[in-house]
Amino acid sequence: MNEALLRSLTPSVLAVLVRRGADFAAAEDAVQDAFVEALRVWPADPPRDPKGWLVTVAWRKFLDATRSEAARRRREELVDEEPAPGTAPAVDDTLQLYFLCAHPSLTPSSAVALTLRAVGGLTTRQIAQAYLVPEATMAQRISRAKRTVSGVRFARPGDVATVLRVLYLVFNEGYSGDVDLAAEAIRLTRQLAAAVDHPEAAGLLALMLLHHARRAARTAPDGSLVPLAEQDRSRWDTAAIAEGVAILQAALARDRLGEFQAQAAVAALHADAPTAGETDWVQIVEWYDELARLTDNPVVRLNRAVAVGEADGPRAGLAALAGLDESLPRHTAVAAYLHERDGNLAKAARLYAEAAHKAPDLAERDHLTRQAARLNTRRSR
Repeated sequence: MNEALLRSLTPSVLAVLVRRGADFAAAEDAVQDAFVEALRVWPADPPRDPKGWLVTVAWRKFLDATRSEAARRRREELVDEEPAPGTAPAVDDTLQLYFLCAHPSLTPSSAVALTLRAVGGLTTRQIAQAYLVPEATMAQRISRAKRTVSGVRFARPGDVATVLRVLYLVFNEGYSGDVDLAAEAIRLTRQLAAAVDHPEAAGLLALMLLHHARRAARTAPDGSLVPLAEQDRSRWDTAAIAEGVAILQAALARDRLGEFQAQAAVAALHADAPTAGETDWVQIVEWYDELARLTDNPVVRLNRAVAVGEADGPRAGLAALAGLDESLPRHTAVAAYLHERDGNLAKAARLYAEAAHKAPDLAERDHLTRQAARLNTRRSR
């Protein structure tokens, strides 16, 4: 029994039900029920056409649920619409589902949670762990999102900017989490960039390619994190970097700068440096200035403080950090790094240990703990 096959069929089966009149929440429940039935039946009697089988069973599950709540006339109309068993057309509806899940009435966090659940196939528990919230809280968030888009049809999708935001969040979740959604996010962003005339779609695709190109070097064989400055750059995917840079240059030439293009420009400068020591930090600071102007995002200003510390020295970086909220994610880790660069090893070790306590995942916690231990060992010699 191939559960990966079931997961890959989720978007197209769900889309068929929605197009035939099912509201989104009911369709998603019916598809999940059909998958449970498939897990029971397929090992002994695999279908010739898995998608057609799932569409037929899911539609029947939807009808069964509808019959208990709908009036007789509506029940009869739905029965008449039931598709006959047979080969289902091979259509990739995933991007359409992203537009539906990214409906403007949803917040970005709700949109990405709904997308991860309905399209990505993650469990509520997995999504809750990714967001560092209780499972019950995430279940309520997803249920509210389902109710919000209930009755919404593909004729009323979210706008491109919202879809780009959700794809960006899904990519980041896949890039750093246990479930790999990064490659799928790149595939869908590539489709979107080819389908719409939107420079930020190209900017996001370039950003994803440039980040994904470094993925193999981000972790050591034991699973520990490898900081950018210490990565083996021979393991970077040069073809992906070249493609990302070319896409970015074409987008920037249109003179319609956006957040994703600016982020991609920073990533391109890192990718262009043969060694960490040859990184053009002055240009990176300039791009972070552009990003701050575009977004006024405190995380951007946090990253800018790191870049200022590299370009103008650690004390300049600490000065840039001083005006930021200390509760920002990774603020303490950045402060630790800058204090280490400034020679204050005792304070840096204490801050690394504090940052480890706040780390969102085990790999980062272990990395920061090792940094604290390294400095404490140096101080004791």
